[in-house]
Amino acid sequence: MDCKVCHSKDTNCFVTKKDSKKYWRCNTCCAVFTDPGHHVDLEEEKARYLEHNNSIDDPGYRSFLSRVTNPLKKNIDQASKGLDFGCGHGPALADILNKDGYSVDLYDPFFYPNKSIFNNKYNFITCTEAAEHFFDPQKEFESMNSMLEDNGILAIMTSFLSNIEDFENWYYRRDPTHVVFYSQETFKVIARQKNWKHWVEDKNVVFFKKVPQ
Repeated sequence: MDCKVCHSKDTNCFVTKKDSKKYWRCNTCCAVFTDPGHHVDLEEEKARYLEHNNSIDDPGYRSFLSRVTNPLKKNIDQASKGLDFGCGHGPALADILNKDGYSVDLYDPFFYPNKSIFNNKYNFITCTEAAEHFFDPQKEFESMNSMLEDNGILAIMTSFLSNIEDFENWYYRRDPTHVVFYSQETFKVIARQKNWKHWVEDKNVVFFKKVPQ
């Protein structure tokens, strides 16, 4: 099976012992992705998201998201127009930035399915705790790339896969809606394919900058 992230054909399949779940690992970008046969249906996926206690006003959640918003504000100006891609049912990150004077649109296929955003251009896009849910990461990253202005910033937050030997016991893979897992090498390959600059801002936070062609 081709890699869902970089489309390399150099992948290998493995099955976890505890739950007999089938995964694929890319030997080019080091991403790991769930075999499509284990994907949950859309109704179950939405129900799982509604279990998340991601309240807009929750101080702990807002502090968690500040690991993205604080460095992001250092890389954009006040007139910047942004998009919270995969914002979920409690778009706290957009609320933080809106209250700081930034303009942020919302998109989520379940809770804010406003497809008109795909015709827009943005100075920054945030994608927090959403990239691990992408069934087709290559397509989603290309969509975000097409919406980014030159020199625009894409900020991704997702738990990095650091040790494949610990994958079976990793808490992050146990969520059935988590279907793709990225290592730092994965982000290097994404950046190279898109001709983006990239850097790790914080634990599990990576920034990309779209380089003018």
